Amino acid sequence: MIENQMTEGTKTLEVLAFRVGNQDFGIDVVAVREIRGWTPATPLPHAPSFLCGVVNLRGIVLPIVDLAARLGFSPAEPTARHAIVVTQQGEQVIGLLVDGVSDILTIDLAQVQPTPEVASDMAKSFVRGVIPIDGRMISLLALNTVLPAVNQHAA
Repeated sequence: MIENQMTEGTKTLEVLAFRVGNQDFGIDVVAVREIRGWTPATPLPHAPSFLCGVVNLRGIVLPIVDLAARLGFSPAEPTARHAIVVTQQGEQVIGLLVDGVSDILTIDLAQVQPTPEVASDMAKSFVRGVIPIDGRMISLLALNTVLPAVNQHAA
């Protein structure tokens, strides 16, 4: 379900737009805690291939997900131009490695088109809709499926 805000009776969604490879994606700004520049991550042994590692975020161990690798594209080769979008889903805080953040858009929910039926089931599980805007297509990501599930282990 798309979270939305009511603005003068119109249902709108604020979306943080960013690039991964040559494609535009977006997430609900409600899930965004901050945007940071790329910081090299410390790799973890036996981690999934899309997990770059972890960084120290003001005393918190922040896992960094290579969004390109997670979405099935070639893994990113991070440079100073890359960004980490720090997101939160419930209690889970994760950084998403993206090529760059472009802007924050206010979208009328009527603009959000369903994910095309020709897309694979995996693609449809990650993308909850497509937004045609300003001559580009922004795939609206479903963070709950993009972020890896947290295993609850007692420390």
